[in-house]
Amino acid sequence: MPNLEIITIGTELLLGEIIDTNSTYIARTLRDHGIDIFRITTIGDNTSRIAGAIREALERANIVITTGGLGPTIDDPTRQAVADATNRKLVFQPNLWAEIEHRFRDYGRVPTENNRRQAFIPEGAIQVRNPVGTAPAFIIDEEEACVVSLPGVPREMEFLLHESIIPYLSRKFKLNTQIIKATVLHAASIGESAIDELIADLEKMSNPTVGLLAHPGQVDIRVTSKAESELEALQLSRPVIQEIRLRLGDHIYGQDEETLEFVISKILNRHQLRLGLVEFGLEGKLTERIKTAQSGDICSKLLDECIKDYSEFEKIIQEIQKKNYCDFWFGVSLDLKAQNLVHFFFKNSNHKLSKTRKYGGPKEYVPLWAQNIGLDFLKREIINSIEKDKIGEK
Repeated sequence: MPNLEIITIGTELLLGEIIDTNSTYIARTLRDHGIDIFRITTIGDNTSRIAGAIREALERANIVITTGGLGPTIDDPTRQAVADATNRKLVFQPNLWAEIEHRFRDYGRVPTENNRRQAFIPEGAIQVRNPVGTAPAFIIDEEEACVVSLPGVPREMEFLLHESIIPYLSRKFKLNTQIIKATVLHAASIGESAIDELIADLEKMSNPTVGLLAHPGQVDIRVTSKAESELEALQLSRPVIQEIRLRLGDHIYGQDEETLEFVISKILNRHQLRLGLVEFGLEGKLTERIKTAQSGDICSKLLDECIKDYSEFEKIIQEIQKKNYCDFWFGVSLDLKAQNLVHFFFKNSNHKLSKTRKYGGPKEYVPLWAQNIGLDFLKREIINSIEKDKIGEK
């Protein structure tokens, strides 16, 4: 199968002024067409550096895709860089200039002289019309490889990728022979190293492959299969997914698009239960996450000072309960003095529990870690309460 390297171009990307979403979109899209992604590189607006990166990529990859640097200004160097990297000269294309002029007329504008730069592409390149923008794209087709240059505007890039580039790549590399299907399991309240200990043998497999990606308070386990069809890929992944679920147990809370707040909302709605929230130090983010997922009524209060034990939580909850009845109450309080301590509290009609957790990572990740650990704590306590009620009913 062909392999791919992506080069995103723009000094604004290097300086962090804008976030690169193009490479993620291209990688995910082409991954599902059976293309292996080897490397993603970001280069500033420097012609020689871009040309060098393209030459190096062509030594390793069958497909090199660049995004950005196709605008009309002097600091849009991609056309010249691709020409230099492939030993070609830039050639003016009258038909491309006519299309650019037509596009400007559609916008009710007149192109300036520097827009003519966009009608120059490397000699022998395949033209890729851009009906949704003014920057033409192009393809350099080599015997066993190719360079694809796409605009940096996400809307234009996405349109051209699906409309022109994937059909071209499918013909050149016969992409329909295999697809890649990825399934992501989400785990909480267990660290990456602990998961690695439990499933290390599965991570050595070649098809499916198993990989880990850690986030504050959460770890993603990605299972990726290659096969002739999506159904076959899913059948390859299924026993591995089942084995991971068996080994990690209730640390797995969801799959693919499922979030902790979505899982909690589903449980509450299924049992027609009401939740109350008390929060300090997280800027209302945890409450916002639950309210976004939960269609039912949520009672919440944002505190203006830290609370450290269940007696303080209970006092505040009792005041709120005078106006709002809830089946469960959940409290989270970030300790701003310690900065890495978070206090949690859970209460229902016959049970209460409080705990304090300490985070050992960077302080800027504490709020997100507290949200994820807190939501997992809440999910477990709600499930425990429901199970105990069922036992009591018997």
